[in-house]
Amino acid sequence: MYEDNYAVAVPFYDLWHEDGHVPEIRELLPPLLADVRRSVIEIGAGTGLITELIARVTPAEIYAVEPSLGMRSVLVSRLAHDPDALRRVTVLPCGALDVEVDEPVEAVVMISVLQSFPAAERAELWRVLARQLEPGGRLVFNWRDRGARVPGEPAVMGSYQVGRHTYEIAGQVLDVAGESVTSRFVYRIRQRGVVISEDEVTGTSHWPATEVLVSELKEAGFAAADAPEGMQVWSTTAQAVTVRRIGA
Repeated sequence: MYEDNYAVAVPFYDLWHEDGHVPEIRELLPPLLADVRRSVIEIGAGTGLITELIARVTPAEIYAVEPSLGMRSVLVSRLAHDPDALRRVTVLPCGALDVEVDEPVEAVVMISVLQSFPAAERAELWRVLARQLEPGGRLVFNWRDRGARVPGEPAVMGSYQVGRHTYEIAGQVLDVAGESVTSRFVYRIRQRGVVISEDEVTGTSHWPATEVLVSELKEAGFAAADAPEGMQVWSTTAQAVTVRRIGA
C-alpha cells in the first residue's frame, strides 16, 4: 500500500513550488510540447500546477499520474474550475511504475519527480515509460546536477503569508550516501509568531549525476534530443521498443 508521505505538505505545496521551479517550467516546457496533439502522460502531477500548464499549451488528452490522495484532491478541485481540462484530464491514482494507459502516448512529462526513484528502480521506470510511449515519442523531464550535500542544522527554506498566518517550511540534511540524500522537513503554521501547527516528514531523495542518467537512458533504448538548459528530452527508438517487449 502506498504510504502518503506528502499529506502534511499539501497545504504548503503550491506556495513553495510557485516560489521554486514552477515559473521556470512555465517558460521551458511549452516549446517542448508544441507539436503534441493527441496524448500526454504526466508523472507525479501533484496538485496540478504543471497539469494546468500542459492543458493550456496542448489540446491533448492528459493522464495525470499521482499516488498521493491529498495531492489528487487538490488536483481534481483545480480541474473542476476548468471545464475543458475537466474533460481532457484523467487522474490515475497510482505510482509511475504501475501506470498503464489504453494506447501509447506522444509524450511523457516528469517534472521534479525523478529524484523520488532510487537507482534500483530507475531501470524499471525507463522500461515502463518506454512501454507507454509510441515509437518516436518523447520523454521530457527537468534535471540539473546538484552540488554535494552535507548533513547540517535545520534551516528555513520558505516562508509565506496566508491571511494572518505564516506558513513556514524548514529542511535539514540528515545523511548522505552516494546519490541518496536523507532529509527532514518541518511544516509549521505560525500565528503572531506562535507555532499553532507543526508536522514533519523524513524522506530520501536520489540525485545521480547527469552522466549516469544518460547512460541509463541509452541502455534503455532512448535517444537524446535537443533541450534547453535544465531540461532533458529523450525519444523512443526501435531498441526501446525491443527492450519494453522483452521486459513486458
